[in-house]
Amino acid sequence: MLPNFDRRTSNIYHRFLNLPYASPRKINVSYSIPQQNEIHDPCDQEKMLHIGSDQDFSQVDIEEPAFLMLTSGSTGNAKAVCLSHYQVLSAVRGKASVRTVPEGRPFLNWIGLDHVASLVEIHLLALWVDVGQIYVHAADVMASPTTYLDLLSKHGVSRSFAPNFFLARLVSSVKSLSSEKSWDLRGLTMITSGGEMNNVETCIAASEILQRHGAPKNVIVPGFGMTETCAGAIFNLKCPEYDIRIGGPVASLGRCIPGIKMRVSNATSTREISEISTNQIGYLEVCGDVVFRQYYRNPEATIAAFTPDGWFRTDDKAAIDNDGNLNLLGRTKDITNINGVKFQSDEIQGALEKSLKGHVARVLGFPSRDRHTERVTVAYIPNQWPMPTDELIKIDEIATQACVMSTGSRPSIFALSSESVSMLPTTSLGKVSRNRMRSLFEMGFFQHDLDFHNKLVQAFRHNNLESAASAIESGLAEDFAQTLNLETSTFGMGTSLFELNCTSMDLIRLKHRIDSRMHVKVPVILLMKHPTIRSLAVALAPYLDSSMTLPERPNIVEYDPVITLRSGGTRTPLWLVHPGVGEVLVFVGLAKHFNDRPVYALRAKGFEPGQERFASISEVVETYLKAIREQQSHGPYALAGYSYGAMLAFEVAKRLEEEDGASAVRFLGSFNLPPHIKSRMRYLNWNMCLLHLAYFLGLVTEEEADGCEGEAFRAITKRTALEQVLAMADEIRLDELKLGEPEIARWVDVAFGLQSMAVDYEPRGTVSSIDVFHAAPLKVAAASREEWFSQHLSKWTEFCRTEPRLHAVEGAHYTMLGPEHVFSFSVTLQGALDSRGV
Repeated sequence: MLPNFDRRTSNIYHRFLNLPYASPRKINVSYSIPQQNEIHDPCDQEKMLHIGSDQDFSQVDIEEPAFLMLTSGSTGNAKAVCLSHYQVLSAVRGKASVRTVPEGRPFLNWIGLDHVASLVEIHLLALWVDVGQIYVHAADVMASPTTYLDLLSKHGVSRSFAPNFFLARLVSSVKSLSSEKSWDLRGLTMITSGGEMNNVETCIAASEILQRHGAPKNVIVPGFGMTETCAGAIFNLKCPEYDIRIGGPVASLGRCIPGIKMRVSNATSTREISEISTNQIGYLEVCGDVVFRQYYRNPEATIAAFTPDGWFRTDDKAAIDNDGNLNLLGRTKDITNINGVKFQSDEIQGALEKSLKGHVARVLGFPSRDRHTERVTVAYIPNQWPMPTDELIKIDEIATQACVMSTGSRPSIFALSSESVSMLPTTSLGKVSRNRMRSLFEMGFFQHDLDFHNKLVQAFRHNNLESAASAIESGLAEDFAQTLNLETSTFGMGTSLFELNCTSMDLIRLKHRIDSRMHVKVPVILLMKHPTIRSLAVALAPYLDSSMTLPERPNIVEYDPVITLRSGGTRTPLWLVHPGVGEVLVFVGLAKHFNDRPVYALRAKGFEPGQERFASISEVVETYLKAIREQQSHGPYALAGYSYGAMLAFEVAKRLEEEDGASAVRFLGSFNLPPHIKSRMRYLNWNMCLLHLAYFLGLVTEEEADGCEGEAFRAITKRTALEQVLAMADEIRLDELKLGEPEIARWVDVAFGLQSMAVDYEPRGTVSSIDVFHAAPLKVAAASREEWFSQHLSKWTEFCRTEPRLHAVEGAHYTMLGPEHVFSFSVTLQGALDSRGV
């Protein structure tokens, strides 16, 4: 049976499906029309479409498929989606409510009708609102994007579609005009954009062009949809103004249309379902009348696609922000795995698009095999073919730097020749499947392009070798390259280690490589303070003075608590306070995910030979407060501390609020630490600090550390404890870090000194706000995350003048900022900073 619509709509639908039309004896319409620009919360919706008991559409079963549509197959094999009559009409009605269409203004479509967006979002929707339709071949607008504007203007179009890559080409084409044409876009109300993430910069630039010619400021509407949801079902109606306000690089996807609802959960095929809170990362799931029910003749895939309580698993990682808007973080299956570290392919793609903007017509980054791991492969369509050699070299340098900064690895790069462009596995929306592109590449379809590119690049480098300014710089360049597994041609003398995706362990390896080669003992802090080859060469000069006994000389590096992990950016600086081990290496991986603000870390005193350790918490607070003020003279301030560092951040925040006013600290974060810590501090003697440091460094496993937790290990001498830990330490890891007994013992001295200062610590006073990021606790701290939260972390309410905001993060206490979880942690942290307005 067909749902109850008016006679005209039923006739239109039957005409489209080529079905006989039977006039109903009674029309029974039962739904309300949303107001313009309003998207209702589907949780409050009753069933959207009602079936009249006295209708007789015996020819059609409402739940039977109206047609089958293939999924894109971007992360696997394509499947046939059964789109029922009821689902399609539910989707059309929901889409019609998003924004009012001016009477008589047609839709413009250049996407093939074999794509669900073209069929439902353009064709059927135009029939529903009773307006005309204009169809053009994709090649006509792709070859000349300004032709798209010509058509919108000529026909007074009200609604159309344009994915992100086409908007970018449109912007580039308009800017290349010697003089901008005069287009009339006053009738244009909505250009939906989907199929790939929308770059905010592109949306801003395209919106400005469209506005100049009469379109409204929010005419570009990024959306989320799948074949399974009849294309777009979640829309951002406030782009780009909303996205500018929250400061994200990728446009939000907005809220649900009537007929669908969304949630973010931790549900997987092996875990119980639990919906998670605002700004928390999880798995996007949807349900409702707009969502499909089954794949055609594929019951296994159908069962796997739904949760036990009936929600469709989209396979997208996502978060819903404080305003109820959806933000995607990439597909769970769409990752690039480089030496065991997983990177979201969309994140790499975004970095490439931003870096190569204007240099290429289009770029695609995808993973491919590289010996025992994967590597990023970059294919691009040049602005002209054949390419000038200098432009090819420039693109190679830019793409290499983008990938090195995103993944720490050098990519494989090539330009697509005119003949190869036709082989791109492009969908109806113009999106290129990374999965299929990888298959074609690994089968050798683009080998000629790759060989041609590599030949030109190698010849150029051979003829343009740039020697370092000194032998020291030359040696350091080789140290950098060997430690980070890079080629010296991929970075310059002024490139920062942190820009090369250097990890905390890489810094330690680099230190010991320099020590061995130059026969010196370089403090890790020197590398942090001088992260470029040029600056490090200057800083190392005193160490090479033969008249001084420098390897063991104290105070070669004066103590300065501030480590600059990222210097650029216009937003409020983020200050990160070290954990109980005193070092800030743990923040190196986190800082690389922030490109919009400076990131500073505060490091404890006492690591260098002869350097005195802190004597009290008050001394630490005074030192860090002074250092912060010297770097950032006024608020608002954003501070966060990891574990023990959260206590120090709390104390510093109180002082800043006392001296500068209650609004001075806009953000204070606690990374998995409760306010009451003295009982734990009293338990951690020198031996236990050693054990935890060994686990923190990956020298021992969690099981080995747990096995030593006890009075027997606490009671043995320091020497015996050190020998015992080194005996069970992973030999490969120990050799990799090149940490000897003196270095480890000094590090433990610093850690134990910090813990000892807090054995009588009692939190007092309050701060204006706090964000608590909670991961799985140490087993000795709490038996479960629930106990950790309810009995320990919840106590922050006593020391905060507003309700603390809670953020569940992936991983455990020592792994929450590790390679596997740091990206998701950074997204949660960025969301929390955004919600606090910093």
